[in-house]
Amino acid sequence: MAKSNARDSIKLASVDELFSTEESRADSQREKVLDIPLTEISDFPNHPFKVKADEGMLEMADSVKQYGVLVPGLVRTKADGGYEMVAGHRRKKASELAGKETMPCIVRELDDDAATIIMVDSNLQRESILPSEKAFAYKMKLEAIKRKAGRPSKENPRQVVGDFESADVIGKDSGESGRQIQRYIRLTELIPPMLEMVDEKQIAFNPAVELSYLAEKEQQDLYNTIQSEDCTPSLAQAQRMKKLSQDGRLNVDVIFSILTEEKPNQKEKFNIQRERIDRFFPKSFSEKQKEDLIVQLLEGWYKKRQREQER
Repeated sequence: MAKSNARDSIKLASVDELFSTEESRADSQREKVLDIPLTEISDFPNHPFKVKADEGMLEMADSVKQYGVLVPGLVRTKADGGYEMVAGHRRKKASELAGKETMPCIVRELDDDAATIIMVDSNLQRESILPSEKAFAYKMKLEAIKRKAGRPSKENPRQVVGDFESADVIGKDSGESGRQIQRYIRLTELIPPMLEMVDEKQIAFNPAVELSYLAEKEQQDLYNTIQSEDCTPSLAQAQRMKKLSQDGRLNVDVIFSILTEEKPNQKEKFNIQRERIDRFFPKSFSEKQKEDLIVQLLEGWYKKRQREQER
C-alpha cells in the first residue's frame, strides 16, 4: 500500500520537458511583443487622462505613419476575450489616425490594482497634465494602494494603511508631498463645470480646493453666479464660502454678495484703445515711456486749468 502511494506521488516529466533546454524554458516565460489588432484593445476603465486629437497627437500620428510605434504599449488579457490597454492610449489613438490596423504590445497578467498603478504612473510622465487628470489619477492610485496594502500577508496579517501613508507613497513617486496629493484629490469633489474652469485656469488651484468642500447645490449656485457676473472667487473669498457652508449659512444671495464685492487687485481700470494714441508716439517708445508722457501732459493740463480758475 505504501509503495502504491509513493508511485502515485511521483510526477513524470512530459516529453517536451525532457527535451527542452533551460534557455528555451526561460524564453517561454519571457514577455514578448505581439502585434495586436486595434479592434481587440479596449481602453482602461475610467481612464482619467484625456486623449485628444490635438496638434501633438497629429504629430505623433505622422511619426507612427512613417516609423511605426517605436515603444510597445502594455496590455492585459480580459476575461471575456480581447485585451485591455494599461499603458499606451495615446499611441493607440495615433495608430488609428495613422491608418494602422495593429499595434505592438507587451501582454502582461495584472490584477486590477497593479494595472491601475502602472496606468497612472506611466501617464504622469507626460509634460502637460491637467489638474483634473492628476486629481482622478491620484484618487485611483490611492484607492489601489490602500486595497493592496490592506490585504493581509504572511509577514503582516493585519496590514493596514491609511490615507496619509498612501498619499505619501504616491508623493514620493510623483515628486509631490502627500498633502499636495490629497489636495489634488479634493478637486474630484467639484462639479464638472467648476472642474473644467480649473483646467482652463479660470479658477486658481488653491481657491478650487477650498470650493470643493461646498455642497453640490452650493457649487451650482456659485457657478451660475460666476457666469452671470463674469468674476471668479479669490482664495480669501473661497475660504469664507467654505466656512459659511460648514456653518449652514451659505446660499445664493450670500454667494452673490461675496463674489461681487470689490477685490483690492480688481479695481476698475481706465483703458484707452491703442490705435487712438499710438500714432502720437515715436515707434521706439516703450509702454512705460508712453505712460510717463501721458501722465506728464495731464499734469501740465491740470496745472494750467488751476491757474485759469485762480484768475
